[in-house]
Formats: sequence, C-alpha cells, structure tokens
Amino acid sequence: MSEARAAVVHPGSGTFTWEDVRLEEPRHDEVLVRVVGAGICHTDLASRDEHLHTPLPAVLGHEGSGVVEAVGEGVTHVSTGDKVLLSFSSCGRCRSCRHGHPAYCVDFLSLNFDGKRPDGTTPIASASGEVIGGRFFGQSSFGTYCVAHARSVVPVEAADEDELAMLAPVGCGIQTGVGAVLKELDPGSGDSVAIFGAGAVGLSGVMGAALTSAKNVIAIDIVPSRLKLARELGATHVINGKEEGTLARLDQITQGRGLTHALESSGVPALLRQAIDSLAVGEGMVAVVGAPPMGTDGTFDVNFLLNGRTIRGVTEGDSDVFDFVPELVGLYRDGRLPFDKMVRFYEPDQINEAATDAAEGRVLKPVLRF
Repeated sequence: MSEARAAVVHPGSGTFTWEDVRLEEPRHDEVLVRVVGAGICHTDLASRDEHLHTPLPAVLGHEGSGVVEAVGEGVTHVSTGDKVLLSFSSCGRCRSCRHGHPAYCVDFLSLNFDGKRPDGTTPIASASGEVIGGRFFGQSSFGTYCVAHARSVVPVEAADEDELAMLAPVGCGIQTGVGAVLKELDPGSGDSVAIFGAGAVGLSGVMGAALTSAKNVIAIDIVPSRLKLARELGATHVINGKEEGTLARLDQITQGRGLTHALESSGVPALLRQAIDSLAVGEGMVAVVGAPPMGTDGTFDVNFLLNGRTIRGVTEGDSDVFDFVPELVGLYRDGRLPFDKMVRFYEPDQINEAATDAAEGRVLKPVLRF
C-alpha cells in the first residue's frame, strides 16, 4: 500500500473533497503514475452529479498525465520514469479492440464507468479502509497518484512536466473532437464542415477540420468569445445561433449544397436536428459526440435520411490511443494543434472552483496542475 491525496466524491454530495487515501501496489496489468496534470471534462461532472451510473464514493478524473512510478510484471510498453498520458480503458480482446477500434470495446461502459476492475475490486481505499471507486476510465486521475490500467497508459514526449500537464486533455476531449473529424468524417477538398457547439470538444473539432483541405470550416455557438476563439483556431465562418438563422446561414455558405460533414458536440437535441437538416443529399454525414443525460431522445425526419444522409455516433474520436494520442501530441508540439489556447491551470485545491467555471462556461478546459 502507498499513500496519496485524492478528490473523492461521496453519494449525494455533488462536490469533490480532498482526502488521504491508500493505493494498492499495481497488479500485473497496472501502472502506478505520479499525476502532474488532470483535465476536467463534462463526463466527470455528470458522474459527480450521479447522472451516469458510476457508483460513489469514487475518485473521478479521466484526462490524466504524469510520470510512471512503478509497473506491474505484465507491463512492457512503459517503464519507471516515462512520461505518459492517460486515456480510456478497453479489454484488448474483443473484435473492436483487435481491429483497431478500442473506443468501441464491447466492455467500454463497464471498464470506464464502473470504477472497478473486472473482478469487482478497486485499487483505492480511504485511510480507514472504506472501499472507494478507483478505476474511472481506467485511471481515476484526480489524485496525486493513481493506479491505471495498462491499456489506459500511453508513453509520450514532453519537454518537462509543465508541458506534460498541458497535454493532459489529449486523453479525452482533444482526441474526441479531432478524431471525430479526422477519423470518422474525413473531409476533403471543397467540403463543408460545421461544428455545432464550440466547447472544448467542438473547438477540437474545429482544429481537426482546419488540418484538412475542407473549403468551409463553420463553428456554431451562442457565446461570442467562443466564436472568436474558433476563428483563431481555424474556422472560416462562425454563426451565432442567437443572432441569426443557422439553417439559412449554412445554406448561404454552402451555396445551397448543404453540409458534407457536421459534428454535433453540444448534446442539445435541437442542435442535432439542425445538423441533420443541414446535410447534403447523398453524402452528408453528422458525427454525434455530444452526450446529453441518459434517456434523452432526438428527432429527425426519417424520409430526409433516405437520400443518402448518415448519422454516426462516435466515442473518444474512434481513437486507438497508442497511435493517435502520440500523433496529436506531435501536432501540438509542432504548433498545428494549439489547444493550449483553451486551457486554464488550477491548483488541485481549486477543483470545485474549476468545475464550476467549466459548468458555467467561464473556462473551456480547466486542468489541475499537481
């Protein structure tokens, strides 16, 4: 057992509380990581508020970065002292995993949201011995140390720990937005890509689209500061949905052709409907990454889809983390993926302030700097 400090969420509390915890030594397929940075994501807040099925008490956090302190006997891809990013977990055995699509692992929900190992145990306990969920997205990185599933641990290059902390959001939000555009939508020359919702994931989609040869990269939101940043990150057009008719403006930009590609990142059903209704005949596709509360329904005209339009649900940008995460890090370090413009660092004891700032839209991507 080793000791650490972690932000624990208890049932009914709706808040993060820093507590002394005990960590088990890493098992054969686990890695002990000293955390240097951890991004705060919408999924963390939804789990904190018990809108998802993660049992509490638990340590959340799924955009971690840090330095390897120890490895289990079965781990060969990282060693003590390596700089790593932490991402989602997968089984490595199912058809999706074996064919390079671990984000569609058949056990994705249980491995990432249950907060436990497949055998029902957890590597975290309170100082008094109470069991605490500790495998959220294979990592539970809201702590000074975490015991992570090996398939969540990706070795990366970073100049120092400050840069490593900056890279933390690549593990979820950045790869989700960029991956959805590059790996699922894959726009080409002359295409029109619209991003519905300019939060951290949506703006990552803007940056991804700006890396392609698409003619039009359109960001849609109602917050002027986000639309301004979308311009800086590569959007050719922006639409303020409060001030102008989105569908009419999209029709004008695409000269009546419609969107060849759309990314719905807001989780708002009305915006999903707008995205669908904007698609081009025969080729238009919308990738859906926005996650509203469980049980949320969306509507569309079935006949409208019969003309070759497509709705595609996407998890984690369909990323194979061991290939795509280092690629994204390389793009950032080359200055081609400037997601640092979205990041604000917070001290760990400011976690509740950071979470509130994210929920109320005052910051796009808060990162705890340990």
